[in-house]
Amino acid sequence: MTEAVARSRTRSRPSLFSDLKPLTRLFNGPAARLAGSRALPFWALVRHRGRKSGRTYSTPVAARRTTDGFAIPLAFGETADWARNVLAAGGCVIRWSGREYRLVDPVVVDAAERLDAFGPVERRAFALARIRRILILRDENVLEPRRRQLERRAPA
Repeated sequence: MTEAVARSRTRSRPSLFSDLKPLTRLFNGPAARLAGSRALPFWALVRHRGRKSGRTYSTPVAARRTTDGFAIPLAFGETADWARNVLAAGGCVIRWSGREYRLVDPVVVDAAERLDAFGPVERRAFALARIRRILILRDENVLEPRRRQLERRAPA
């Protein structure tokens, strides 16, 4: 067996959403109006800055609140422009459930590592849709009180 054949057999299949990528321009406009509102708690609006243009963008994404930030399943993978922008900038602002959060320290992890952030129905949907990666972001406001608390405890 050649190396190329062996590699193609071990490579995971792309997410089901990768076939829908051309339709995102049609979907994102209307979805952005509702994403981040209390009406759709699973949807959030990520505000990020373009890596090259410096322009501000808003992208609707599925997101779940965690104890110290948010978990965002990467339906289009970590090469999606919005995800690359967030990773390059080191954070973003997310509007979720009617509130805005400043998020920092973005990290992409295997979905299996953070499936605990999602309910059983969502976990099953990720498996069916072949979503393999999740973007983890920390809430800046959750981190600051912890940092101050640790600084107070540290010996002078």
